[in-house]
Amino acid sequence: MAAETIDFRNPQYYINRELSWIEFDRRCLSEARNKENPLLERLKFLSITASNLDEFFQVRVASLQDMVQAGYKKKDIAGLSATEQLSAVLSAASTFIQQQYRTLNRQILPDLKEQGIVMVRDLETLSKAEMTYVKEYFDQNVFPVLTPMAVDSSRPFPLIRNKSLNIGALLTRKETATPGILGTSKKSKKDAKSGKARFEFATVQVPGVLPRFLLLPGPNDNSKRIVLLEDVIQQFLPRLFVNYEVLCMSPYRVLRSADFDIAEDEAEDLLKEIKKQLKKRQRGDAIRLEVEKGIDGQLRELLKRELCLDEAFIFEIDGPLDLTYLMKAYGIEGFDNLREHSYAKPQPVPSFPAGSDLFEQIRKGDVFMHHPYETFDPVVRFVASAAVDPDVLAIKQTLYRVSGNSPIIAALARAAENGKQVTVLVELKARFDEENNIVWANQLEKAGCHVIYGLQNLKTHSKITLVVRREDDGIRRYVHLGTGNYNDSTAKLYTDVGLMTCSDPIGEDATAVFNMLSGYSEPRTWNKLSLAPLWLKKRFLHLIGREQRHAQNKETAHIIAKMNSLCDPDIMEALYKASAAGVKIELIVRGICCLRPGIPGISENITVRSIVGNFLEHSRIYYFENGGSPEIYAASADWMPRNLDRRVEIMFPLEDSAIKDKALHILKVELEDTVKAHIMRTDGTYDRVDRRGKELINSQLQFCEEAKKAAKAFAAGRDNRTFIPKEPVKLSEE
Repeated sequence: MAAETIDFRNPQYYINRELSWIEFDRRCLSEARNKENPLLERLKFLSITASNLDEFFQVRVASLQDMVQAGYKKKDIAGLSATEQLSAVLSAASTFIQQQYRTLNRQILPDLKEQGIVMVRDLETLSKAEMTYVKEYFDQNVFPVLTPMAVDSSRPFPLIRNKSLNIGALLTRKETATPGILGTSKKSKKDAKSGKARFEFATVQVPGVLPRFLLLPGPNDNSKRIVLLEDVIQQFLPRLFVNYEVLCMSPYRVLRSADFDIAEDEAEDLLKEIKKQLKKRQRGDAIRLEVEKGIDGQLRELLKRELCLDEAFIFEIDGPLDLTYLMKAYGIEGFDNLREHSYAKPQPVPSFPAGSDLFEQIRKGDVFMHHPYETFDPVVRFVASAAVDPDVLAIKQTLYRVSGNSPIIAALARAAENGKQVTVLVELKARFDEENNIVWANQLEKAGCHVIYGLQNLKTHSKITLVVRREDDGIRRYVHLGTGNYNDSTAKLYTDVGLMTCSDPIGEDATAVFNMLSGYSEPRTWNKLSLAPLWLKKRFLHLIGREQRHAQNKETAHIIAKMNSLCDPDIMEALYKASAAGVKIELIVRGICCLRPGIPGISENITVRSIVGNFLEHSRIYYFENGGSPEIYAASADWMPRNLDRRVEIMFPLEDSAIKDKALHILKVELEDTVKAHIMRTDGTYDRVDRRGKELINSQLQFCEEAKKAAKAFAAGRDNRTFIPKEPVKLSEE
C-alpha cells in the first residue's frame, strides 16, 4: 500500500495515553517482583508504584472525571471518549492495585520475614512485653495527638484531608452511660420503624506527624518486628469513646483532585491566585476511596454516600493502605545486605578538577556531563562561583524544581547581595512544587533578585543558566543547558545530561531567551537554540521529515530518540511516515508511549524500549543520521503536546565531535541493555529482553563503571574529558 493512501491518524494505530501510563507503573511493579533485585530495593519500587498511582489519580483521573461531568464528547487519538477512557482506566487501576498487594502479601512480606523483618498486623499476637511497650507508646505519644470527630445533627461530616489516613468507626451509646457534653440521644438502640440497630459515626485521622510504623524492642539487631500506627490506634480506639461501644472500625483513605485551572488572563496577581488555588487542593472533589478488605458494609456505604463517590471509585485493599510508607521502611537500620551497593556515588567530572577555575576550564572547550554518574556539583559551583566572582556582572536562570535546602537559591541570593544583576524565572505552576517555589521566589526577591513568576498561559520548563562576565578581551557569556532540573537532590537519582559552554552563538541565544522571558523582545533569527512553543515542534518535524527524504533517496536514514514520554499526534504521524519510507527508528521511552511499533507497512521499522532501573531515566537525547552527517541534540522537552505547545522548552545541539560520540554512546548502551530494558509489543504491553544468547548489560551500572574509570584516568594524569570505554562493561550472572 502506498504511503499516500494510508490514514496515519487511524485510531487503531495508537494507544490511549492513560492506559499507557498504567503500563509504565506496571514496569515499575515488575522491579518490585524481580527477585534479582535486593529485597529492600524491591520494597522501594513497590512504594514508588503507590506514589505514582496517587499522582495519576489526582491529576489524570480527576481530569477525565471533569470531562465526563462536563459532557466532553471529543475522542482521544486512540478513538476513546472521556467516558470510555475513565471506565477503562478505573478497571485497569483496580487490576493493578490487586497486583500491588499480591506482590506485597505473597512475595515481599514473606521474603522480609525470612530475613528477620516481620510486620505484625494482629496486635493480639504480641507478647506481654511487646504489648506493654505498645501501650506506653500510645499513651505517651499517640493519644495526646488524636482528635476524634463525631458526626451528628450538630456536627456535619468533616473534611477528610487529601491523602490522609483515617479510621472510621460506627458507635452505639452504652445504656448505662451518663449524659455528658456530647448530649443525650433521643434515639433508642433500635429504630422504632425499621427495628434495625442505630449507630453514630466518628472518624479519627492517623497523625501524619508521627511515624507510620513502630519498631518493637527485640533481643538483637538481626531481627525487627513492626506494627503500624493505624493498628495501634485501632487497638486502643475504645478509649477515645468512653461512653460508647465501638461496633466496627476500619482504616480508609481519600484522594482528591489536585488538578486546578487558573484563569491567567483574568488573574491580576498570579502569585496570589496560585496561593488561593493551593488552599483548595485539600478540598478538591474526592476521586478515590481506599478501604481495607472486610470493612463493615454500613460503614462502607456511609463513606461512599458522604464522599459522593460512585462504586467504581472505591477500592477494597487486601493489606495496609497507602504503600508509600514502605519508603520509610526501606531506611530501617541494619540489613545493608538487602540494599543495592553496586551503584557508586557520583564521580568527579574530569573537565573540572578540584580547585580549578571553572570558567577557565569552560574556555578550553564545551563540557558535557552525564548525571548522576558524574556529579552535579559543577553546576552548583557554576552559580556559586559566579555569585562571588568580582568580574561577573549578571546571572540569569530558570528554576522549575529545586531542593528543600537549595545551594543554588543561596548562591543566587548571595549574588544579588553582592550587587550583581540577578534575574530568576521561578515557575510557580510546577505541579506539587507550587508552595516550595512561592517560598523560594519570596526569598530571592528579599535578597534583591529580579523574580519573574512564570509566563501567562505557559509553563517555563527549560533548564538554562547564563553568566555574563567581564574579561580582558571583553564581555563573555557562559551558559549551562540541561535536560533536568536545578535540583541537587534529585540530580543524584535522575539520569540527565548537561552542557557548559561559552560559545558566542549560544551565548547570544541565551541572552535572547531571557530577554524574551522578562520582556517582549523576540529576535527575528536564532543561532543554535530551538524553543517551544515557538518553533521546536516544527524543528522536530523537519528533522524527522529529512530522514524520510533520505530513506526515499536510498540514503542512510536512522533516528534514535530517548525521552520520558511520546504522545504528540503530529510527531507520531511523522514517525509513522518515516518508518513507512524505510527509516530505522529506535525509541527509548521511559513512560507513556501512544505509538504502536511493529504494525506492517506502518511502524515495522520502529522499535520502542523502556528502561526502569535504580535511577529514574530523565534525559532527552535525539539523534538523526542525516545521510551520513549525523546531528545530535539534547533538550528539556519530551515529544508531548504540553512540552511542544504549552511550555517554554529549549533544545540545544551537541556539536563537538567528542561530545557527540559520548551522547551517541549513551544511546547505544541503552539500546544494548538486556537487564533493565523492557520491549514494547504492538498491543502496548511490554516484555523484558530475551537474554538467551546475549551478554548481560545493565546500562545504568555500566555508566557508573565508566564514570569511575574516567575519574581514575584523569587522576592518573590522562586528560580524558569525554571518556568512552573501547569495550562495554559486561555483567556476570552474579
